[in-house]
Amino acid sequence: MTEDKGILIRNIYYMLAYAFQELRQNNYAEIEGETFEDIYDLFAEILAKGISYQLKQGLYREYVAKNDSILTIKGKIDINGTIANRVRNHHHISCNYDELSENNVYNQILMTTAAILIRHSDVKKDKKAKLKQMMLFFQNVQPIDIHTIRWNALRFGRNNRNYRMLTYLCYFIVSEWLMTTEEGKYKMREFSDNHMCRLFEKFVLEYYKKHHPELKPSAAQIGWNVVEEATDTAVLPIMQSDILLSIGERTLIVDTKYYTKIMQEQFGKETLRNNHLYQIRTYVDEYDKGHRHNVDGMLLYAKTKELSIDDAQIKHRDGYMLYIRTLDLNKSFEEIKERLNSFISLSNT
Repeated sequence: MTEDKGILIRNIYYMLAYAFQELRQNNYAEIEGETFEDIYDLFAEILAKGISYQLKQGLYREYVAKNDSILTIKGKIDINGTIANRVRNHHHISCNYDELSENNVYNQILMTTAAILIRHSDVKKDKKAKLKQMMLFFQNVQPIDIHTIRWNALRFGRNNRNYRMLTYLCYFIVSEWLMTTEEGKYKMREFSDNHMCRLFEKFVLEYYKKHHPELKPSAAQIGWNVVEEATDTAVLPIMQSDILLSIGERTLIVDTKYYTKIMQEQFGKETLRNNHLYQIRTYVDEYDKGHRHNVDGMLLYAKTKELSIDDAQIKHRDGYMLYIRTLDLNKSFEEIKERLNSFISLSNT
């Protein structure tokens, strides 16, 4: 666990369980009762459980294009390759064909991520031993350079849907955390604010989806309140909300933030960051297209042990409210749930 965050590892698991619903299934249930001292140790256990389950089901196989010189025709004949064989006095036929193989990108991602965690100093020996034992079943799978993975191109269907959560977890583990040394070896970066922010955002959204579907939680894009016929909309940035909640007659736009240091120092005193306030205010203004003044905003910060801020609110002359709230991830999860539930009443008055 990184020293600059006071987050309980157990709460990290709960957050992951909301972000990835598969973690609430039986094969992962016993993880909840275990004690973890480091986030990567938790990741290693989740990955080990997932791979173990997948091995029982059988590793996913898909057709992979191959070119080989064989004695009989298979697939399509590679004319140039066959001629080259004849020149070398080889009587094999060069063929292009598709073969059902375990050596596909999905298994390569699992194998490579497991190898990274096996080398990580914060993963305990028993977790490393589990992963090493499972890697024996990946003998037909080649490692992959994670920098070349086209994550957005991965697709999940009936035959590989069990890989969805594991693949997303692998992305969460390796994305932007790896740097290559001159020798071509990988090093793990620290657990970053950027990745915690993504998990924090997804956790809060999925929490409301599960426990308060009546609020119609979503992460919808906010359109600009402009005259489209007179505006070059191509130059406008996309406004992507973290969470939209429909509370009674009002809408609450929640923008989640995760920072080691929440406040900024300005003119000798600590204040909220300018860009955060500008961002949430813009979201509210642009979403309220009919000027009904029924849209409020909230900046929701993950509370760290270095600094805490009191709840605050700003009432704008146009009638909307901007709320500043924190969620202490060092509290028990029941307290975290109570805190999230309390936000619902803010805009319902």
